Amino acid sequence: MALLRKQHHAAQQSRPRPHLGILVASGSLALAFVLAFHSRLPDIAGLGLIVDSGLIWFGILIPVLGLLAILARRKRLAIAVMVPALIWSFMFLPGMVPLAWSAPATSATSLTVASQNVQAGSGTAADSARVLAATASEVVALQEIDGASRSAVDAELNPHYEFSYRIGTVGLWSNYPILNARPESLGLGWNRALSADLQTPAGLVRIYVVHAASARPFQHSDRDTMLANLAQTISEDPSGKVIAVGDFNAASTDRHFSLLTQHLNEPLQDNPLAGFSWPVSPLPVTRLDHILQRGMSATSNSLMRAGDSDHLAIRASFNL
Repeated sequence: MALLRKQHHAAQQSRPRPHLGILVASGSLALAFVLAFHSRLPDIAGLGLIVDSGLIWFGILIPVLGLLAILARRKRLAIAVMVPALIWSFMFLPGMVPLAWSAPATSATSLTVASQNVQAGSGTAADSARVLAATASEVVALQEIDGASRSAVDAELNPHYEFSYRIGTVGLWSNYPILNARPESLGLGWNRALSADLQTPAGLVRIYVVHAASARPFQHSDRDTMLANLAQTISEDPSGKVIAVGDFNAASTDRHFSLLTQHLNEPLQDNPLAGFSWPVSPLPVTRLDHILQRGMSATSNSLMRAGDSDHLAIRASFNL
């Protein structure tokens, strides 16, 4: 009798579980759809912004679906789970390849740019400036320089950089002459960006320093406007070498940020990770800070701590 009970129990355990199978199949289909078509989801109540910003984290659901497929005891469900797994891998794994695998050797004519949102009110903008100046970068770009920090930032950077230009809370310091500098409102009624030409030994390099408007689930139209206008401005810019750097308040997978990547490229990271830059504490979960370029070859691109900002700093080098 005990043997019959054990056999019956074993048969129940090995029996396929159709309800669980339906859950895995439908969940895999839904996940694959969100990954592949996230930019077409309606932005109702900020849904589009939330999904776009956290898209890479949807990969956590793949092993969960895989475990449920095992529990469902249907081998064919593995095929269903593989669909979102392949889509996620195609979307994100190429961006995690270390830059060193493809970067050329640094040439005699190179340009290194360091940038950070120093977080207004943090009281450590001068500390950030000091750390970035110590990196020996030829160019430093800062965003969110509040009124109380301006003189302290100047005191840290001006001894190291002969040329500078600042508009509002955005600033640019350079070892090379700054030409044609001007504010860029990018469709807003106030200036949160600037553009200039850097007169390098290899010719002019056009640079845009950007602090996009904040993006929240119910309030991101100003940011969208800025990104769209910046993309339009860059598309019409005849410069052969262009850099756009700063806090874009947009993840790489944001549908509005993709307007920029139609005209500029974002280099791979030195480390084989996703390069999250915000928030610093307790753990970065998304990348809001970017450096984009065209007409050059990246030789390094990394993140670093500077000051007590909630954003990590960027430091990237390019062969001119």
